[in-house]
Parts: sequence; C-alpha cells; structure tokens
Amino acid sequence: MNLLLAVAAENPSLLESVTKPFGWNPAFFFAQLLNFVLVIFVLKKFAFGPIGQILGERRERILAAEEKVKLIEKQLAESEIATAAAIAKANEDATRLINEAKESSAVLTAQKTQEAIASAQQILAKAEAAAQAERATIKAELKSEFGRLVAATTSQVTGKVLTADDQKRINEDALAKVEG
Repeated sequence: MNLLLAVAAENPSLLESVTKPFGWNPAFFFAQLLNFVLVIFVLKKFAFGPIGQILGERRERILAAEEKVKLIEKQLAESEIATAAAIAKANEDATRLINEAKESSAVLTAQKTQEAIASAQQILAKAEAAAQAERATIKAELKSEFGRLVAATTSQVTGKVLTADDQKRINEDALAKVEG
C-alpha cells in the first residue's frame, strides 16, 4: 500500500487514470467506509451482542435441561428398581399369606370335621336313647294291653268277673309264657 501511495504522489495522473474508469471518489469512499464501521458497531452492540447473549443463555438452558434429563432418567431407573423390589416383596408376602391361609384352613377343616363327627355321634346316641325309651314305653303299653286282653278273654271264657288280684296273676302268667 505504501508503494501505491508513493507512486500516486509522484504521478497524480496515474492514480486518476486508475480511479476514473471505475468511478472511484475518495470522499464517497471514506464516507461509505465510515458508514460501514458505524453499521458494524451498531449491529455488534445492539444486534449481534444481544443475539449472542440470548444464544449463550439458550445453550446454558439446554445444558441444564440435559442434566435434568439425566437426573430424571437416573431417578426413574432407581424408581423402577424400588418398584420391582416392592412388587417382589408384595409377592413374597402374598405367597406367605396364602400358605398360612391354606395351613389354617386345613387345621380348621380338620377341627370342624372332628366337631361334626362328635356332633353326629351325640345325635346318634340321643336317637338311640330315644328309640330305647320309646321301645320301653311301647313294651309297657303292650304288656298292659296284652294283660287287659287276656283278662277280658279269660273273664268271657270263664264267665266270671275277675278280681284285681286274679287279673294281676293271669297277666303275670301270660307275660311269663310270652317272654320266656
């Protein structure tokens, strides 16, 4: 560049011969250069700076969000492990309770069976006692009726009225013969 300025200082027409065909005007050039520098400064201060800051903040939020995602994934994995452990424990407890229920139901079934057998035996014993009592009652009624019939038949056959002692003696003889 120094060479270009030195040549232009020695030969001003040379500089003019180069700049004229291209329409170069030094005043406009420097004004535009100043405008360019001002636009760059304004853009950097009011556009690129805030945009860069926003992008930096956004980058930080993205990094923070990625860290939160990693933390949430870790917590989720821990939660799944804890849930699996809780489910396994609940299954073990349920199995234990089912086994205990089966055992207690077997014991209860055996106990109720024994109670039912004892109750049935009591009912049978009561029924047998009632049947024996009824047989005894019927037997006593039968003896009484048999004795009355024998006495009535004897009195009709003999034609005489039997006394209470006669009836008693005839009844005893007849019953002794029937039972014996």
